[in-house]
Amino acid sequence: MVCAWVFFMTEQAPEYLPQSLLGCQTNFSFLQGASHPEEIMQMAATLGWQAVGVADLCGVGGLVRAWSASKDIDQENAENSQRRMQAPRLISGTRINLRDGGDILCFVRSLDGYESLCQWLSAAMMRQGHQSGEMPDLYISDLARLSAETCLITIPPVAMDTNWREQARTIARIAKGQVYAGGYLMRDGCDEERLYQVKNQAEADGLEFTALGEVLYHHPSRRPLADVLYCIRHKTSLAEAGCHISANAERHLLSPQEMARRWHGFTDALICADALAKRCHFTLADISYAYPDHDNSGSVYSLSGSRKKGRTAFEELAWQAHKGSHKRYPDGVPEKVQAYLKRELALVEKLDYAPFFLTVFEIVRFARSRNILCQGRGSAANSAICYCLFITSVDPERAEPLFERFISEARDEPPDIDVDFEHNRREEVIQHIYHRYGRHRAGLVSAVITYRWRSALVETARAFGLSRDVQRALSAQVWRGSEKGIDYKSLQAAGVDRQDPNLKQVLALARQLYGFPRHLSQHSGGFVIVQDRLDKICVIRPAAMQGRSIIEWDKDDIDALGLLKIDVLALGMLSCLAGAFHLMQRHYHRPLSLASIPPEDKQTYDMLCRGESVGVFQVESRAQMAMLPRLQPRSFHDLVVQVAIVRPGPIQGDMVHPYLRRRAGLEHVSYPSQELQAVLERTLGCLLYTSDAADEGLGVDLGGRR
Repeated sequence: MVCAWVFFMTEQAPEYLPQSLLGCQTNFSFLQGASHPEEIMQMAATLGWQAVGVADLCGVGGLVRAWSASKDIDQENAENSQRRMQAPRLISGTRINLRDGGDILCFVRSLDGYESLCQWLSAAMMRQGHQSGEMPDLYISDLARLSAETCLITIPPVAMDTNWREQARTIARIAKGQVYAGGYLMRDGCDEERLYQVKNQAEADGLEFTALGEVLYHHPSRRPLADVLYCIRHKTSLAEAGCHISANAERHLLSPQEMARRWHGFTDALICADALAKRCHFTLADISYAYPDHDNSGSVYSLSGSRKKGRTAFEELAWQAHKGSHKRYPDGVPEKVQAYLKRELALVEKLDYAPFFLTVFEIVRFARSRNILCQGRGSAANSAICYCLFITSVDPERAEPLFERFISEARDEPPDIDVDFEHNRREEVIQHIYHRYGRHRAGLVSAVITYRWRSALVETARAFGLSRDVQRALSAQVWRGSEKGIDYKSLQAAGVDRQDPNLKQVLALARQLYGFPRHLSQHSGGFVIVQDRLDKICVIRPAAMQGRSIIEWDKDDIDALGLLKIDVLALGMLSCLAGAFHLMQRHYHRPLSLASIPPEDKQTYDMLCRGESVGVFQVESRAQMAMLPRLQPRSFHDLVVQVAIVRPGPIQGDMVHPYLRRRAGLEHVSYPSQELQAVLERTLGCLLYTSDAADEGLGVDLGGRR
């Protein structure tokens, strides 16, 4: 009877079941968090949390991925009616280490609070300069710059002292938003005493006491990886770190039921956390992104005594395109090109992409004014507009541009224009963009540098204290991106025991570390430009290179948010061509440009057919050089096929050999259906281009979705 009563008391429903978990760090708290944002959100959904507060250290880099993971869960629920998993709502925030105030969490309630937080962090980052560490110097007095639409949670140290209480009081006086005192569990036997102390001090100072998760990883099995990350961060080993690493594996996501059980007696703190989460209604979908509009319709100009009204962005684009078409075709614009322009301009007007084209046009015009050779690459070559704006030199009359590859109403994706510049003069273009739009409106996209298999192995081995010889032996045997690529016989020859327990742990943890973000770098040239202020959308920080600044999001993040990106890339071959043009002008008095190079030169094609393409851009790889003699290109379209056919899509789709046989006349040309003949006729019935799937005749977009 007694046993039954005890079982009933331990298994009874908790007094209050929490809905929100605050204070989760992801691996975008570089070398601290031991789980991806997607893993945190997925586990939170599995456990039944309705809201999760993600707060990475001094940044918002992981928020987009957490938000996208939440949307993916909702989409999976919609596709599978049997799923009962609810996607947790993301509470956006960051963790700040104040030089004179300890650690605080800052969560945003609205768009105004988010913009205030990003501007505050951006100013601090830029103030640090290029040569300083990643963590900016922030003080309690700086909190006055934050909006009232922010919620601040002061985090007491494990060993409570009077300094924290005085710091919390000062923060409450200075901050405009509401200030809370946070409590968390360490599972060290002193939790109850610590929580009572924080609660009593908070009540005495008029602060609300709230519960925090202090999560570093989504599952207890990640605790060893968190310890390794600590050692990497502090450049030490596990043996030397000693008591500085975690004493247990309790900094993981708990279920609401377990959270309620562990916080028994402090139900008010759980209720306070839920109330705080409900006040934070901001979502990344609220971000208002406006591209530079280039709209001068409200301006009035005085021309020779008469007054003329300015043009809208689309009117300016149409005017520049038609003006450029007459420059491109001084003997008259061909009807074929006119038809292309009319159709493309109509779609651009419908999708309101005129400002984007005008921005690229302005950048290219600057480059040409400085005699900097440039060329639009990729899908931009499928645009007659780009040709008439001198963005690309691919003549639509010679080629058969498919504008739907560039812009498609069905895909609902922003256009992507990649422009190559001479590699030794691209910096002039980059600084022009900063000067033209200002660093508060333009920034380079970041590149998240992640651990590869080799670097993960070496750093994990170093954390375990393995010798440099062992580290070098491990590194030398990695020739593929997985453990299967390790040659264990060579390791044994180097004196490494495959059965060594430490080596097994190193391999297991290196597999977990693989793909983790290590730090932020800068994208090869992707720019995000906005109408208002970029630091209201994302945190801006100085790049390692002097004179450049980057945002914290990479290209996948800005794609998820629908932000437009312009790629300002460097190409050494353009520098080579610029030098060749200069020599032609100097020695032969023959001015040449990319558009005026004589087409279909027989000697050039003869050289390519022999596979002599060393140093020739796009066809200089071994695979391309092996394919050239087999394909025997003799026209511009043949070169397009040559570049496209040595790709994973045609190879995996088994389209290479059928195309070569049909081209050589060894196989009959056939088509899947009569409707597809017009689309696949130029590739002899073989699907070689992803753009073919975007053709209106197929009725699908590039991803194959109907």
